[in-house]
Amino acid sequence: MKVSLIIPCYNEEGNVFPLYEAVRAAFDGIVPSYEFIFVDDGSYDGTGEKLRALTETAEVPVKAVRFSRNFGKEAAILAGLNAASGDCFTIMDGDLQQSPSVVVEMVQYLEDHPDCDCVTAFQENRHESPVMVFFKNGFYNIINRVADTEFVNGASDFRTFRNNVREAVLSLPEGARFSKGIFSWVGFDTHYIPYTAEERLSGTSKWSFLKLWRYALSGIISFTTVPLRLPFFFGFGTLAAAACAAVLGKSSNKRRVPVLLVVGSLPLFALGVLGEYIARVYQESKRRPVYLIKEVLDNRK
Repeated sequence: MKVSLIIPCYNEEGNVFPLYEAVRAAFDGIVPSYEFIFVDDGSYDGTGEKLRALTETAEVPVKAVRFSRNFGKEAAILAGLNAASGDCFTIMDGDLQQSPSVVVEMVQYLEDHPDCDCVTAFQENRHESPVMVFFKNGFYNIINRVADTEFVNGASDFRTFRNNVREAVLSLPEGARFSKGIFSWVGFDTHYIPYTAEERLSGTSKWSFLKLWRYALSGIISFTTVPLRLPFFFGFGTLAAAACAAVLGKSSNKRRVPVLLVVGSLPLFALGVLGEYIARVYQESKRRPVYLIKEVLDNRK
């Protein structure tokens, strides 16, 4: 079974060759056939030069897809899926926080369980700040309450899956992609295994709190319409409270200002929610490509 390793890279010049060597060491004698699919997501450091050097010297198949600019990790995953040619596919980060030995475990599980379509790794214990853990847990609690699709807490894009899963993911046409939700939405038999994230070998994380917030918001908008209904419930609740206050005669001048502020803020909140969804519809209606390729480096040619 040939394994395609899909590796999005953004300013990972210090990790390209160490990751290649780590995979070779972990796969040697266990995974006989595999290829590297690196996707350079518009890096502005020396990542492109490192990938060019790797494709010229690598002893196994290496393909590097280079974007014209930074389009984001979701676009890089999509490009990697389109460029891969294996029988099963692994998505892993390019910073060596996700050990190649876990990939071997996932591949072996698929080989031993023909009925399983996908193996997904999740962080059982996050080595992050309490604040970040709190917000991530909060995201999963919220989205699992409002979305029809189940999201496993701690499960990332780090997974290995068969070609039927790949084809299903590629069949979804949306431009604003949220891979965690997409893989959950397409279904298939999925097995979850725990893993512990290693320390980043080189460089710094590209995920700031603001970027994570936007990513979480994108996921909620992509997989539920519940926010569109919130203004109705807020409006109904405010109307009921106002009616009770009028009937009981407990309204006073001192209470009017906060009540007016609450009532006045509801239309703004409703417009904000509608704006997020309308903006998504507007972006999708343009039908722009998810990414643009600058060049493809391939030592198989």
